[in-house]
Amino acid sequence: MAGKKTFKLRGKKTHGHGTKARRGAGKRGGRGMAGNHKHRYMHVIKYYGKDYFGRHGFKRPQSVVRSDIILNLSTIRENIDAMVKDGAARKKGDAYDIDIEKIGCSKLLGGGSLGDLKVHVIAPSISARAIEKIEAAGGSVTIKEK
Repeated sequence: MAGKKTFKLRGKKTHGHGTKARRGAGKRGGRGMAGNHKHRYMHVIKYYGKDYFGRHGFKRPQSVVRSDIILNLSTIRENIDAMVKDGAARKKGDAYDIDIEKIGCSKLLGGGSLGDLKVHVIAPSISARAIEKIEAAGGSVTIKEK
C-alpha cells in the first residue's frame, strides 16, 4: 500500500528526490574512482599527487638486462671438499682445478681470502681483486671465452 507521501506526490516526476538522486550513484558523482580526471581532479592532486595518471619511468629490455651469478673466494675455501665431490673441482697434488661454470656461477669476486689454498680457476668473468688474491696464494686464473 502506498504511503501518505506517495499520494501527496502523485503526478510529480521525481517524488521529491531531484533528477539525479535515485540513479545509481548519481548524487555521489559516480562509484569508486569515477570522475578522478574530471570533477574529483583536485582530490586526486591533493591526496595522490600529480603523477597519479600516465606512465612513469623506463623499463629496460630483457635482452639488455644481465645478472651475473657470483661466487666469492671465501665460498671456494669453505666448500672445496664439496666441489671435489660434485665434480666441479679436481685435486692435482697440493692444488685444485676449479671450473666455476660447473657450479652454476658466471663471475668470481675477491670477497674473503683463500688462506693457504692453491687454486687454478677457470671462469667466464673474474674481478681484478680476485686475480690478485689467487696469484698471491700461488694459483692461476684462466678466463674462458663466451
